[in-house]
Amino acid sequence: MYESFSLPDEHLTDDYPLWQHVVARDPAADGTFVYGVQSTGVYCRPSCKSRRPKRENVQFFQLPAAAEAAGFRACKRCRPNTVAMQDSQVALIQSICDHINTYLTEPDLLSLEALSAAFHFDPHHLQDIFKRVLGLTPRQYADAQRLQLLKVNLRETDNVADAIHSAGYGSSSRVYERADTHLGMTPATYQQKGQGMHIQYTVIETYLGQMLIGATERGICAITLHTTEEEAVTALHEEYPRATLSREDTTLQTWVAAIMAHVEGRLPHLDLPLDIQATAFQWKVWGALQQIPRGETRSYAQIADAIGQPEAVRAVASAIGSNRAAIVIPCHRVIGKDGKLTGYRWGIERKRILLEHEEAMPASLPL
Repeated sequence: MYESFSLPDEHLTDDYPLWQHVVARDPAADGTFVYGVQSTGVYCRPSCKSRRPKRENVQFFQLPAAAEAAGFRACKRCRPNTVAMQDSQVALIQSICDHINTYLTEPDLLSLEALSAAFHFDPHHLQDIFKRVLGLTPRQYADAQRLQLLKVNLRETDNVADAIHSAGYGSSSRVYERADTHLGMTPATYQQKGQGMHIQYTVIETYLGQMLIGATERGICAITLHTTEEEAVTALHEEYPRATLSREDTTLQTWVAAIMAHVEGRLPHLDLPLDIQATAFQWKVWGALQQIPRGETRSYAQIADAIGQPEAVRAVASAIGSNRAAIVIPCHRVIGKDGKLTGYRWGIERKRILLEHEEAMPASLPL
């Protein structure tokens, strides 16, 4: 059995030891981290007895609040959000997050001054600790949780206005103004799980496996890598269960050709329209990824520095893990601070192959 341990101070991306605790279902690791499973949207404690997920589908978080801010929900079997955190500072931040969740629809109780009074901390000190541990300010965390509540409400009610109000938003206009950034679509369209959307897609065979490219009339909404074509199409159906999907190999040929030329090193830059649900922070991180030259890599901390938020390493790692546009948003170019390959949504082996392929490309075609 593995011994109890402390998480790295900088981030959770050098995560091989953490994965070993998950493999061992080690109860000594409970209260030190949680892990989210991208294929299910659920997060668990290390000792969870549920079926072990595939390594490439796993993301690690220092505390339950971080997993929830990234969109994961607590496992009903192991109830990871009920475990006391072993680190006292992390436990404090989790308590503040629990407080924010309790009063999510009462913004006046969630100001920095109100939180500082409730937890008997100097406002600036509280914000510094919160941001250092979670990678977000209390306000950013509250915004992320309010968005998650809005998504739940939209799925559970027929009244869009009620869903917005119940999530704690003061006005519908503010939500609609930022709908493209936060939801990738209007609240009404999100509520319908893509109903009314028409997504064209094609699947092509590449040296990375089967690549699915999906697009709406606004732009590319998915570039994913899979072992089989059936797996690729099933994943698209799960992402947009009520959208109309149609295979259009010819219609999408121009975009396919551009993406493949980019992958093969014949097209230095890609300028393709994207239609992907994401927060403003995620777009900021993804933009930094697109600035990494081909053949080079960056650490998660370097990306955090690049966006001007050096303390947000964990939030950066979460944003990178949520990328659904492989290659075009080159999240494969981010590795651990020690130079080791870290998690990749489409598998570590694909990440290794991609990096080796790019490193071998002629330097005369820089990205």
